[in-house]
Amino acid sequence: MRHRTRGGRLTAAAISFLTLGALAAGVTPASAAMSDGYVRGYDTFAGDWGDEGELRHGLGAHNNSNAVCLWQKVLWAEGAQEKDLSTFDQADIDGHFGENTEHATRSLQSRWKLDNDGVVGNLTFGRADNNLRYAGGSEGRGEQLNVTYRGRDWSFGLRRDGQGVYSFYDGAGHRRDAGYDDNTCD
Repeated sequence: MRHRTRGGRLTAAAISFLTLGALAAGVTPASAAMSDGYVRGYDTFAGDWGDEGELRHGLGAHNNSNAVCLWQKVLWAEGAQEKDLSTFDQADIDGHFGENTEHATRSLQSRWKLDNDGVVGNLTFGRADNNLRYAGGSEGRGEQLNVTYRGRDWSFGLRRDGQGVYSFYDGAGHRRDAGYDDNTCD
């Protein structure tokens, strides 16, 4: 069976090959995007956060979530500057992406020489994961991995479980999964 296209003819075998190639490319990502509900990664942790969902001030965009808590921990560790020009502190980690978090994000993006739009997208999240360091466990798929985020001012630990989900400790010492759809750290 042959299929006609504008530029000529494609055989069914060629179409099948192209389809299978496209499917294979989509099945084995280095890490998962927010579509599954969590900040997640697989295999080596380098680049785990580069395809994460967008966090921002305003409606939608998962602006009230544990993923925001994780981002706010990054802001704290980096000593990002708040709206009142003080440094972002642990009391500011509440999972709400408000004006203060947006300002601190802009401040950090400026320091990192990124577009300082106040939005935590692929480039900003991806730049943050450059500061992850191995702390223990295995990078193998299905294995637990412990990493440390080393910021300019502070460090904090994270765990990536066997399903690739990142978690962190909140200020009260409770482990929280970095999910996009819930906020249990406020």
